[in-house]
Amino acid sequence: MSPAAMAFKASILTLYPDMFPGHLGQALAGRALERGDWSLEAVQIRDFAVDKHRSVDDTPSGGGAGMVLRPDVLARAIDSIADDGRPRLLMSPRGRPLTQKRVRELAEGEGVVIVCGRFEGVDQRVIEARNLEEVSIGDYILSGGEPAALTLLDAVVRILPGVMGNQLSGVHESFEGGLLEHPHYTRPQVFEDREIPAVLTSGNHAAIEAWRHEEAEKLTAERRPDLLK
Repeated sequence: MSPAAMAFKASILTLYPDMFPGHLGQALAGRALERGDWSLEAVQIRDFAVDKHRSVDDTPSGGGAGMVLRPDVLARAIDSIADDGRPRLLMSPRGRPLTQKRVRELAEGEGVVIVCGRFEGVDQRVIEARNLEEVSIGDYILSGGEPAALTLLDAVVRILPGVMGNQLSGVHESFEGGLLEHPHYTRPQVFEDREIPAVLTSGNHAAIEAWRHEEAEKLTAERRPDLLK
């Protein structure tokens, strides 16, 4: 990273800071973290509890199962991080679905603050008071927001400048052009009686691009017709 470049900064609020950087400390993302292309701090929410038991949750108002993350404790944790304009995200199954478009928007910014929910959920008042943007990575439930936060960061970090060896790798992928990615092939030429499509070894780049686009459209229509609407 050049001295004038601004490193992408990720601040994570969690009850399990040891889960970070997780797999993001390995491979391309890990090397980029070591170079200072991006930075990560994990903040322990429990450090902002005030009672002797360091309580961070309480029973849900109106009754019901589970526990709810207290707004006062979480607010203090959020306020401990400088309000520097970075978006504040809350990983939540009821959030807006994460898209490649939103990933690129985040990657073009200075960083993110991510709240990892636990228990039954987070008190609505702190969501509103601290302007948390609820983000979902899919229609399923996890044990907490940490795996979701790692998934979001993985998607963002890999397209930061300099992280991938070939920047075109982040352009020619599923969702970047509104389509799923075309099939890939490599050597050997024949595998269990299955050959590489002849067009891919023809040397005709225009024909190759046309084939790839056609295959991408076909796959998208079969598997994700919603993307074609």
